[in-house]
Amino acid sequence: MSASLSLSSGQSEQGAALCGAISGEERETVEDCAVVVSRENILFPRDRPLKRRTISMQVRRLFCLCCLFMLGVCLTSLYMRKETHFFNAKTKPKSVPVTVVTMNDLDNMLNYKARSAVQTQTDWKAPIMWEGIWEPLDYDRIHTDNKTSVALTVFAVGRYLEAYLETFLVSAEKHFMIGLPVMYYVFTERPDDVPQIDLAPHRYLRVIRVERHSRWQDISMMRMKTISELIDSEMKYLFSHVFCFDVDQRFMGRFGSEALGESVALLHAHYYKLPKNRFTYDRNPKSKAYMEIGDYYYHAAIFGGSWESVKAIADACLASIIEDKQNDVEALWHDESHLNKYFWIHKPSKLLSPEYCWDMSLNRKDIFVTRLIWAPKDYNRLRVPKEETAANKSTAHL
Repeated sequence: MSASLSLSSGQSEQGAALCGAISGEERETVEDCAVVVSRENILFPRDRPLKRRTISMQVRRLFCLCCLFMLGVCLTSLYMRKETHFFNAKTKPKSVPVTVVTMNDLDNMLNYKARSAVQTQTDWKAPIMWEGIWEPLDYDRIHTDNKTSVALTVFAVGRYLEAYLETFLVSAEKHFMIGLPVMYYVFTERPDDVPQIDLAPHRYLRVIRVERHSRWQDISMMRMKTISELIDSEMKYLFSHVFCFDVDQRFMGRFGSEALGESVALLHAHYYKLPKNRFTYDRNPKSKAYMEIGDYYYHAAIFGGSWESVKAIADACLASIIEDKQNDVEALWHDESHLNKYFWIHKPSKLLSPEYCWDMSLNRKDIFVTRLIWAPKDYNRLRVPKEETAANKSTAHL
């Protein structure tokens, strides 16, 4: 050891005392003892930083262990996620098939065997809508989802306005296409006399002035011409479907979305049970409505479909009526005769059974429900006074 270390007197005494505690063999010199004491005194102050370093190292080790643990957890999680994804890719299908039901599918899903006593389908597979073969909620849901909207046309000319229009409109508000947007187009020569009725939300009434005609041929021409022009100018931009009605009728039950189709015809209540040779087609070869035999006898009180189909019907019937008039020919049942000819050539996609327009004077067991009925003819109200007839004739010459 180096003897150059200087010690104080107190340190030397402490060293001597310490040396007294050391065995004789280990004690060499007082200087050596002083050096030992000196080392102890020098090392003792440095002992505290050493302890702090030891604690700091332990903390670092603990921190490193925690980091390693967390890293292991993360790597395990990533591995398990990859394995799960690989497992799912092998076991699960790439896409889940979804069944989408369309309006055409609904017609194909009809329970045609539910009414064995009546014909429920045509030879060209068009449905004939009878109570019991269709589910109303399915049709309503699909048409609501497809945002179907309907225009209804009705002509109330002359005394037909007072006799029938209010009853027709009020009953329609209770039963016609409930839940769908509807516009009633009322055609009359007296718009100011159209009654005001309460309409549900998204249901509207529009009154359009038309000329009044006395001859049925002219009335039929005016009807088809007016419908075609209004479809072209307005309806096709606002409505997906159009239904055309006679005014002398009353709604009695649901006349809903199940009646909608691409082109819709109505079976006549008086003829649906009769053989074809008794159908009152126009059998005059000079008329454009001429037909010897057909499929069914259709009632012109109701027809409808998409706006494209209804416009095609109106245009074809109008052209035939005009040609007949030019040839000085008038069809037996006017626009109804021409309508039957059209539907014989262009088969309707859906037929409505007579329950959609029933004559209450008939007694048939196969009519479970009446959705629309013929209004009784009120001839007293329909009869035009002589003075009014004379006034109309004088006005016609102006």
